[in-house]
Amino acid sequence: MEGDTIAAISTPVGEGAISIVRLSGPQAISIANRIFSGKDLAAVDSHTLHYGKIVEAETDDLIDEVIVSVMRAPKTFTTEDIVEINGHGGMVAVKKLLQVVLDEGARLAEPGEFTKRAFLNGRIDLSQAEAVMDIISSQTNEAMQVAVNQLEGRLSKLIGSLRQHLIEIIAHVEVNIDYPEYDDVEEMSHDMMEEKTALVLEEIEDLLQVAQQGKILREGITTAIIGRPNVGKSSLLNALVQEERAIVTDIAGTTRDVIEEYVNVRGIPLRLMDTAGIRETEDLVEKIGVERSRQILETADLTLFMLNNNDSLTDDDRKIFQMLEQLPYIIIINKTDLDTKLDIDEVKQLAKGNQIVSTSLKNDAGIADLEKAIAHLFFEDKLVNRDTIYISNVRHIHLLKQSKAALEDARDGLAMHMPLDIVQIDVRRTWEFLGEIIGDTASESLIDQLFSQFCLGK
Repeated sequence: MEGDTIAAISTPVGEGAISIVRLSGPQAISIANRIFSGKDLAAVDSHTLHYGKIVEAETDDLIDEVIVSVMRAPKTFTTEDIVEINGHGGMVAVKKLLQVVLDEGARLAEPGEFTKRAFLNGRIDLSQAEAVMDIISSQTNEAMQVAVNQLEGRLSKLIGSLRQHLIEIIAHVEVNIDYPEYDDVEEMSHDMMEEKTALVLEEIEDLLQVAQQGKILREGITTAIIGRPNVGKSSLLNALVQEERAIVTDIAGTTRDVIEEYVNVRGIPLRLMDTAGIRETEDLVEKIGVERSRQILETADLTLFMLNNNDSLTDDDRKIFQMLEQLPYIIIINKTDLDTKLDIDEVKQLAKGNQIVSTSLKNDAGIADLEKAIAHLFFEDKLVNRDTIYISNVRHIHLLKQSKAALEDARDGLAMHMPLDIVQIDVRRTWEFLGEIIGDTASESLIDQLFSQFCLGK
């Protein structure tokens, strides 16, 4: 509700060194002042810290010893008055602090409401607001750098520039139509509009070209480790995670269910899934695990297919090759420290050009080659360029694709020499789609939905 003061716990609930209760709104300072024993917060300078105690207003009972920060509007994240109460960590202490604040008239903030207020008050646009959540959920330094660039407004500036270019085209056409007597305004021709819209289309295509890489950096690669039992799948998971996450034994079928773990591979976040060995089995529990492995295979972005260098190919191996025909995968030939019984030529024939990596997980050999192969498959060995604007958000990618389609419709209309006032309808559609990315043309329901996904207190 506009004009009210919100409050929430802004640190993870649990034991820790400190916990923070944040207030934002016109009454933030006065509410904090009523429960703060120390300096008069109404008289202190903005962006200052003050030691004191929090006490219950009615009973004067001590709640906690705290440091209070006071930040006055408009130079704050929400552009409103903000107070942050830094107390001792612990579930009981921070919940008590929050309750005292709420008793004095603050309202419990909804998820993402602080960031939503920053957006509604013009402090940031919608793409920057989404970047806040991306920073929190980043799994690698590269993913965080993409989010930081977006928070700084690099995407916003580019989108704003493209929209300005489009609105100038629209205005030019409308002036020609509404005021034909203005001789000093150059008449927009089909060739001129095609040239001007082509510049925007090129920029959109450049953004979409690196969008898949940006999406990977943001969301990671769902990676299934598959193969027959006892080929080293769990050993590979442990090697990549660098800890004993999965049980490793010589007994086939040890892994009965899917084990998930995140790992950073050369800046690429992988959501690794160690699956049950795929084979024909009469064991009911193992059979369920094998079926889950097959289901995961259908949804994985990448499959690491492991073979045993010390075994010949089996019918189960050949069936897995058939299952992978239309999917991205890397073949890992493990146990190269043992005698070679695997027909490498047959493996190469079945692989049909997919990468093959040799490992000896027992001797920690081959992991670097595997990481290089994964990076090559998705980034072609190119490191993340800090100067590149990566589109990583699925919503942004969808809107850019719609923008591209609308401009292509405009281009087709120009090729057929349709009237410019008809063609500009598609140009305006592009302008609106791009506006949804930064929130200028986004609906209220969309904005509410986006911010509801934020964590409480952010």
